[in-house]
Amino acid sequence: MQDLDVRLQQLAHKRKSLPEHAEIESLTKDHTQLRDLLVAAQTEESDCAREQTKAEQDVDQVRRRAARDQERLDSGSVRSPKDLENLQHEIASLARRQGDLEDVVLEIMERREAAQARVAELTERVASLQARIDDATARRDAAVEEIDREVAAVTKEREVVAASVPADLLGLYDKLRAQYGGIGAAKLYQRTCQGCRQELAITELNEIRAAAPDTVVRCENCRRILVRTPESGL
Repeated sequence: MQDLDVRLQQLAHKRKSLPEHAEIESLTKDHTQLRDLLVAAQTEESDCAREQTKAEQDVDQVRRRAARDQERLDSGSVRSPKDLENLQHEIASLARRQGDLEDVVLEIMERREAAQARVAELTERVASLQARIDDATARRDAAVEEIDREVAAVTKEREVVAASVPADLLGLYDKLRAQYGGIGAAKLYQRTCQGCRQELAITELNEIRAAAPDTVVRCENCRRILVRTPESGL
């Protein structure tokens, strides 16, 4: 039973310390950081899009006003020299304003294109990282499933063995196992307790030799139950 319990402990430790756990944690952290960068890039691209729309509307408004002034100039409806001079001056000013606004549009378009490229790059990186997370998760789940199957088999075998152990002895074993790090019974090998790794004194060995085979004997050093075998050195 002790061997089965040790195996269950080993399986629990193995399940908890699967390398995929750390891998998934690290990848998820990187994924979160990339997602934050992607959201920031998407926000920047969206802001540029709104800014570009507004700038293009400003250009269009200036262009329409300049077109109306030019139409008035070409129609000959303005006859006053002063009014003609003012109209020509306004058309020239609008042309300069339109040029300045078009430069602004170009600058915004460049920033938007850079933001779009950044969004595309980060989107690809996020997807690639997510694929790695999915792969690691699948490997972890497969490993956990395999461990759980073995745990179920060992647990069932332990139940069969426990049913053959007297209740008082089983209770003592479980109590000692809780007290001593999961080891309630240890083999006596070459006169040494495998629980505390201490060699037994001669008097203690003599008492064990004289004890009946079904007598429960315990280590004087660690108080664990001692299991006698042909290799005990008695």
